[in-house]
Amino acid sequence: MRIDVRGRNVEVTDDLREAVVSRFERVGKQVSELATLEVELSEERNPRIKDREVAEATLYLKGVTLRAEEASPEMLHSIHELAEDIRRQVKKHREKRRARKLARRVVSRTRRGGQAGDSGATAQMQGRTT
Repeated sequence: MRIDVRGRNVEVTDDLREAVVSRFERVGKQVSELATLEVELSEERNPRIKDREVAEATLYLKGVTLRAEEASPEMLHSIHELAEDIRRQVKKHREKRRARKLARRVVSRTRRGGQAGDSGATAQMQGRTT
């Protein structure tokens, strides 16, 4: 997974960059190598806003785009919460894909008329080709 870190009204130091990479390491193991994660760190200039440190992430996967935004008084806390949000979304997306794949497999087996384990053997015994 490729990670791009940008800053708006904030200088992206090596420590912040390392914090982003280490937090999103778990997400990187669950998605494709071709996925792209864009993280934008910013600071609200308005002094009346309590949660001034804002972190936004956009994860581009094949066919879907996941997005999250978190704000808190500290940037590292915003990054941590952002990583948890994206992780939760990736997990939900993977479960939906697996459920769809399983449902398609079950439907295709019932259409063929075979059992789960011997659909190919049953078709051959009946003289049909799969």
